[in-house]
Amino acid sequence: MNNSKKNISILSITLGSGGAEKVISLLLKSLVKDYNVYLVLFYNNIHFSIPEGVNVVFLSEKGPERPFYLKILDSIKFIFKYFKFVKRNNIIVSVSFLAFPNLINGIVSTLNKKVKTIISERGFPSDNVSSKLSLYISKIFYPIFYNRCDKLFSNSIHINNDLKNNFGIKIPMEVIYNPIEIPQKTIEPTNLNSTEKRLEIITAGTLNTRKNQVMIIRSLLEIPNNDKFTILGDGHLRAYLTEEIKSSKLENQVQLKGKVKNVNDFLLESNCFVLSSFTEGFPNALLEAMAIGLPCISTNCLSGPLELLNKNNDVDIKNGEFVIAKYGLLVNNDDHVGLSKALEFFRNNPEKRVEFGKLSLQRSKEYHLDTIYTKFNQFITN
Repeated sequence: MNNSKKNISILSITLGSGGAEKVISLLLKSLVKDYNVYLVLFYNNIHFSIPEGVNVVFLSEKGPERPFYLKILDSIKFIFKYFKFVKRNNIIVSVSFLAFPNLINGIVSTLNKKVKTIISERGFPSDNVSSKLSLYISKIFYPIFYNRCDKLFSNSIHINNDLKNNFGIKIPMEVIYNPIEIPQKTIEPTNLNSTEKRLEIITAGTLNTRKNQVMIIRSLLEIPNNDKFTILGDGHLRAYLTEEIKSSKLENQVQLKGKVKNVNDFLLESNCFVLSSFTEGFPNALLEAMAIGLPCISTNCLSGPLELLNKNNDVDIKNGEFVIAKYGLLVNNDDHVGLSKALEFFRNNPEKRVEFGKLSLQRSKEYHLDTIYTKFNQFITN
């Protein structure tokens, strides 16, 4: 440990394969150069690599797959364990990601006035709860404990507005977008400019209702095509999507690849990326596809796609149609007809694939890790 550096802790549930966890893994690479960094996880579940020099602490050695009643007991234990940890290790700044770690940070801030507590909301709060009861509980506890922290950052202005208008959050809030690393390889324009009328479509994300991958499958049935479609990710809807592919007789066109670590290798073999989500916090998968140089199509969901593809300028999309935005194409939520027309546009216009591939690269440069970390470090130190 370097005694000249301040001690900072990053609190999260796990370092699994989610979007928030990916952001943490990237920020750690720069944080460890400036601070003595402690990564504190509720459970022993690690998907992303952790830089050398980061001190990893588990509040439980068990995995996150626990019965509900045990998770409740765990949560109570974690509050006391983390409070003691912060005090014992002279933590100057405690940064938390996701709702329950944020609530714990609020409790720590109440009990320990010496530590600066910074919380990060990663999803659109009003749409990011599993039931009406969860929303009711959130509206009670968010104002109490979030407002006890020093600062909040999210990855979308829509998230901050939702917290302010619907959850009564009054502490200073900023937007710090998700970082990405510069890929070692990007798409060759010749891969995008094929005259063959076939798309190599790809999407990536958890197989759940919110990601709505079935929308893309259904879009392939609207206009006759010979496209190939690769789905990266796993989740509880895998069996449902498998049956949908089978019943649509698309087994020769659509592949479920499951959870993979070499995502970029699959992106490099594609020529069109589609994001089909109902809601997002900030779509890492879309940004990473843009950084590879893929032309992209996305639903105009809250939040993130409009910011990425059209610099947050509003668009009017008619049902069954698509809009050509500044850096990609946008369609309405769950509109597989509009998506089929957007795909047809890229299918029939290889020169447009090349054009939007270049625009994707141009836009993604604003989110590179060095740029985002500079903003993040200024935020936590000022």
